[in-house]
This record gives sequence, C-alpha cells and structure tokens, in this order.
Amino acid sequence: MTRTVTLSVTAGFDGSRESRAAAEWAAREAQLLGLPLKLIHVWEPVPEPMAQAPLLGVETQRHRTERSETGAPPAEGPGRIPQDAAEGIRARHPGLDVTVEQLSGRPAEVLADEAKDAELLVLGSRGLSGITGFLVGSVGLAVVAHADRPVVLVRAAGQDADEHESDPVGTQSAATALRPVVLGLDIDSPDHELIEFAFAAAARRGTTLRVVHGWNPPPYYAYGLSADLELHASLAQRETTVLTEVMRPWRKKFPEVEVTEESHYGTPGGHLVDASRDASLVVVGRRIRRSTFGAHIGPVTHAVLHHAMAPVAVVPHN
Repeated sequence: MTRTVTLSVTAGFDGSRESRAAAEWAAREAQLLGLPLKLIHVWEPVPEPMAQAPLLGVETQRHRTERSETGAPPAEGPGRIPQDAAEGIRARHPGLDVTVEQLSGRPAEVLADEAKDAELLVLGSRGLSGITGFLVGSVGLAVVAHADRPVVLVRAAGQDADEHESDPVGTQSAATALRPVVLGLDIDSPDHELIEFAFAAAARRGTTLRVVHGWNPPPYYAYGLSADLELHASLAQRETTVLTEVMRPWRKKFPEVEVTEESHYGTPGGHLVDASRDASLVVVGRRIRRSTFGAHIGPVTHAVLHHAMAPVAVVPHN
C-alpha cells in the first residue's frame, strides 16, 4: 500500500442525505490534508425491460430515453445533482479544489476501483438513531470489504459540531477543540499502516489519540477466571505492558500527539463503540484476505461500523 502520488480525497455522492454528510466531511478532511476533493456520482444503468416497465413511471423512462443517445446521465435531473453539491461545497470551503466525475456501472465496483487513486474514500451511512448508530448498506459494506485504500463511513445525522468538545455551557460547537481520535488496536498483530493513519489523523486535527485494546484470556484460562482475581490481574498487567511497548516508538515518531492507552477485559467491539461516543473519528483495521470466498471485514470492524457514534475509518492492511 505504499504510495508515491496522492491525488484526492474522494467521496461517493448520489444526492441522498447521507452522501451529502459524507461530502461535507470529505471537504473538511481534504482541507486538513491540503488535497483536492473529488465527488463521484455513479449512474447504474437500468436494464431495458425494467426501463420500459410502466411501474417505473414516466420520469424514469424519460431519463432512460435521454441517456440512450449519449451513454451518460442527462444534463438535467440526476446528472445535475453532484454539480450543484460541488458548487455548494466550494462556497462553504473557499479555496478547496472540487471536481465531479460521473461514471456508469455497479456502484460498489466503481467506488472500490476509484479508491485506488485516492488518499481515502468517504461514504455515507444512514443513522438509525442516537443510540443504534449506523445502518450500513450493501454498497458500503462491499466497498469497505474490497477497497485497497482507507474508507470512511459518515452518518447522515453527523454534523461538524458533533466532532468537537462541548463549550463551557455544554453546547457542542465547531469553534471548540476536536474530540479525540480513537484507535482500535490488536496488540497481537499491530499493523504500522493502521497505527500511522490514526496518529496522522490526530496530528492534523490537533487532538489526542485514544488507543483502545480489548482482550480476552486464552481458552485454557477462561474457566474460573472471574473467581481468580490474582490471575486476572496478572493477565491484565501483561496486556497493558505489551500495549505500552507497541506504542512506544509511535509516541517518539509523533511527539506532538498526546496519547492515552486503554486495555480492557472483554469484547473489543463493545469497548470501541463506547469510546466512539466521545470521539471525532474511530480508526479500525481490516486484514486483506484474498481467497475464493471473497473479502472479509472481521467481527470487530463489522460491529464498529454498525454501532459507532462517530465517523469510522477502515484501514486495510496485510
């Protein structure tokens, strides 16, 4: 995943509320990174029999007819949506270079392919409520599972102020400091790309990095562990010591980033979801597995994607 050329921050955009939230988040991130923003609008062709079906209505058939001569979305209607969004982003983020690219194909495949030439890809996810977090659709999950670059999922209800600390009277405001970046880390196989992504994100935000590690005892220790307080304490100390050693060289590499380390007994996904309530960004990993059974996200990352209260960055690694 080593890259010599970085082109842009890329956001998938279809005009929905969640994609608009993703585009706004991507615009802020592009400014922090000093990179251009590219909005990708994927137009999925409608099969001919469906396009002619009366149930699809006159409007759908009109757009299908207009496209048939050019092979692209019509200039008016759906094709105009990302252009209008780009104009709004330029107005709200002066100086940001914003481009729009309209492509045809299956959204998950097109977006995963576009991610190859991006610093990161940003997608929207529909928020169910203040408690349940994300509703990640099939396109988002497929892109996360197959993209070779980091993918960020942003809730539709997410606002810039949500990522900031509350002011003295308890009101969230974009004028206050950003909340910590939370990194979910497996200390048995820590990946340097995942850790570096989290440190860099915290550094450019000028905020702290909160490293959260969840652990469970080996199977041969599990039985009766709750009653053996001395054994539990010994295992907990071991996990804490290893976590400190893993983070030591990264503290030296990013001395400007204040780091807090947490090692908790129990399911890692649950601890990360809890930590997300006070985070500006949650960073988790996805191990790249090339097999005949396709790509996998992993149970911890899957849980975080569906329940986190903050934007989630999924970093693929070997």
